[in-house]
Amino acid sequence: MKIKFLPISLVLALGLTACGGASEKKEATEATQTESHVNHEESDFKYTADRFADLRLIRYQVPGFEELSAKKKELLYYLYKAALSGRDIMYDQNFRHNLQLRKLFEAIVKNEDQLKDDAEYEKFLVYVKRFWFSNGIHHHYSNNKFEADFTKEFFAKAVNELDEASLPLKEGQSKAQMLEELTEVIFNPTIAPKKVSLDPEKDLVLESAINFYGKDVTQAEVEAYYAGLDKVENNPPEYGLNTQLVKKDGKIVANTWKVGGLYSEAITEIVKWLEKASTVAENEQQKLALDRLVAYYKSGNVSDWDAYNIAWVNDTNSRTDVVNGFIEVYNDPLGYKGSFESVVSFKDMEATKRIEAVSKEAQWFEDNSPIMEEHKKENVKGITGKVITVVVEAGDASPSTPIGINLPNNGWIREQHGSKSVSLGNIVHAYEMSSKEGKSSLTEFAYSQEEINRAKEYGSIADLLHTDLHEVIGHASGKVNPGIGTPKETLKNYASTLEEGRADLVALYFLYDEKLVEMGLIPSLDAGKVAYDDYIKNGLMLQLRRLELGEQVEEAHMRNRQMIAKWVYEKGAADKVVEKKMKDGKTYFVINDYAKLRELFGQLLRELQRIKSEGDYEAGKALVENYAVEVDPEIHKEVLARFEALNSAPYGGFINPVLTPVEENGKIVDVKVEYPDDFKGQMLYYGENYSFLPVK
Repeated sequence: MKIKFLPISLVLALGLTACGGASEKKEATEATQTESHVNHEESDFKYTADRFADLRLIRYQVPGFEELSAKKKELLYYLYKAALSGRDIMYDQNFRHNLQLRKLFEAIVKNEDQLKDDAEYEKFLVYVKRFWFSNGIHHHYSNNKFEADFTKEFFAKAVNELDEASLPLKEGQSKAQMLEELTEVIFNPTIAPKKVSLDPEKDLVLESAINFYGKDVTQAEVEAYYAGLDKVENNPPEYGLNTQLVKKDGKIVANTWKVGGLYSEAITEIVKWLEKASTVAENEQQKLALDRLVAYYKSGNVSDWDAYNIAWVNDTNSRTDVVNGFIEVYNDPLGYKGSFESVVSFKDMEATKRIEAVSKEAQWFEDNSPIMEEHKKENVKGITGKVITVVVEAGDASPSTPIGINLPNNGWIREQHGSKSVSLGNIVHAYEMSSKEGKSSLTEFAYSQEEINRAKEYGSIADLLHTDLHEVIGHASGKVNPGIGTPKETLKNYASTLEEGRADLVALYFLYDEKLVEMGLIPSLDAGKVAYDDYIKNGLMLQLRRLELGEQVEEAHMRNRQMIAKWVYEKGAADKVVEKKMKDGKTYFVINDYAKLRELFGQLLRELQRIKSEGDYEAGKALVENYAVEVDPEIHKEVLARFEALNSAPYGGFINPVLTPVEENGKIVDVKVEYPDDFKGQMLYYGENYSFLPVK
C-alpha cells in the first residue's frame, strides 16, 4: 500500500495529494520548515522543471549517494536498470492502445522540426506530455480520458509525414488503418472514457478501459472465475495479481505475466538486471530476496511471490532496497490485478530515527486503539520503518509518485512475518522545495492568523508523522476475524477506499495523543491541530480542485478523505465540532473542538475496522456511497475559482535522475548521478532505450 499524496499543508502550497498501498501529494507552505537532517545543496538547484496543463514536473536530488560504497552503487545501478526495463508494462496495463499510441507520439515528436511552425503542434505536445505523465491516455488521478485540443487534421498530417518504417504498425496493419483506428481512440469520447470505473450501477469491468481483462469479459464472469478457485483458509495467495483474464473458446482463462508468458520481453530484461544485482547483494538475506523475485518472474506462480515477500520483509539490515513487481491493485476495479512499479532506494540513516521510534511502539498503538478488543492484534509482529532516499521510480510509481509505502499487501504475510513501512524523504523534500518556487495557498484557505502561524511552525512535522503513522501503524493494525475472506473478496470495489480511510484514521487519532509528545516526536499537541486543520480542509474543499465541475469523486484516496471529513462534520454538527463559516464571501471549515473531533475519528475508525474484520460489505458500501462520492457543486465551484486565482498546478510528478556507470577493465568501479531538467527529453530517451514490448 502506498500514500501517493502529501499531507495537506503541503497540498496547500503545491496543490498535490497521498496514500500507502497508496498516497497523497501535497505541497509545503512557503514557511514550512524542512527537517534539519536534510542537507541538500540548495543554492543552485532548480526543483520545478516544467509546467503544463494541471501538472508540475519536479526534479529531486539523491543526497548521500556519493558516500555509498562502489558495491552499493553498482547494486543500485542494476536495480535502476531493472526498474526502467518494466515501464512498457504499465502503459499496456493501463489501456490496450497505449503502447502503440506512445510509440507513435514519440515518432511524431522526434519529427517536430517539420511540425513546430504549426500552431496545433504546441497543443499536441501538451497532450503528449500529459500522456507520458499518466502512462497512457487517461488522467493519472481522475481516470478520465484526455480531451484532445489539437485537430484530427493536424494528427493526420503529423502521421502522414512519417516514413512507414518509423511507425509502430501492428502485424499486417497499414498506415491508413492505424491512423483511422487511433484517431477514433483519441477523439471519440465514447471509446474508453474511464480507465477505472467505480460506478456500482454499471459493469465495472466492461466500463473500465484498464487492460487487465479481455474486452468482452464481464464483471460477473470475473467474480465467478475467482469464486470457483480453490479456497485456501490459511495463508491464501494473491490470486490474479499477475494475470490477464480473457475468453478463449467461450471460457475464462488466465494469461500470466512472466518470462515466456505475457510481457515476456520486458520481464526477461528485468530478470537480467535482477540477476546481476544478486551478484553484488549486500548480504545473504538480500540475495535470497532478489533470487526469489527472479524465481517468481520466471514461474509466474503467486506462491513464489509470497516466498519473495517473506524474504524481502525479513531483509531489514540492508542499506539499499527495491520495490519491484505487480503490486498495487488500485487500477483494478475489482482489486485483483497488480500494476507494475518499482522504487529503488537506500536508507536515510539520520531521518530513519523518527520513523523507527514510531515502529518500536507499534504494540502500544495497537493496545490503545479505539477499535474493539476482539479486532486487535495480540502480538504485532515485524513492523520496520525507515526513511528512504529514492534513486529512481518507474511504472505506477512514476512520474506521479507515492510519498509513503507499506508492504507487502498480503494480509497473512503481514501478520506472520511483518511489514516494511517507508517514507520517501528526498521526494517529500523536493515537493516542499518546489512549492516555495510558486504561490502558497495556506493563507487563502486558513480561517485565522492563528491557524496560519500554527501551520508554519508545525506543518512539516505534522505531515511527516501523518505519513509515518498511516503507513507504519495504520496499515499494520487490526485483524480480520477467523473464517472471513480477504477484504478484496468481502468488500470488493470498496476495499481500497475503506482501507485507506482506516489507515488515515489511525494516524489522525494518534496525532492528537500526548504519547507523541512523550516520545519527543512533537513539541505539543498543536502539531496535531495542524494535521486536523489540514485534513478537514482537504477532505471538504481543497481536493475538489482535482475534479471538473459536475464530476463525482472516484479515486480511492480522494473518496477516503471526503468520507472521513464529511462523516465527522455531520456527526459533530450538533456540537459544532467542525463549523462552516463565511468571511468576505468565502467558505471556511473551522474546527472548534479538537478533542471531540478526535473522539469522532476514533468512532469512525472503530466502525471501519469492524467492517474490515467482519467483511461487512453493505455497511462499507453505505459509508462510501453516502459520504465519499457526491460533491457539493457550490463549494466545488468556489474552490476552483479560488485556486484559479492562485495559478498553481493541482498535481506534481518527477523527472528521474540518471545513473551512469564508470567502468575500468569491464568492471563498474563507480556510478555517477546526473539531474536532467527536460521531461520531454527523458521520455524520448526512455522510449529509445527501455522499450521492449512489441505492439500487438
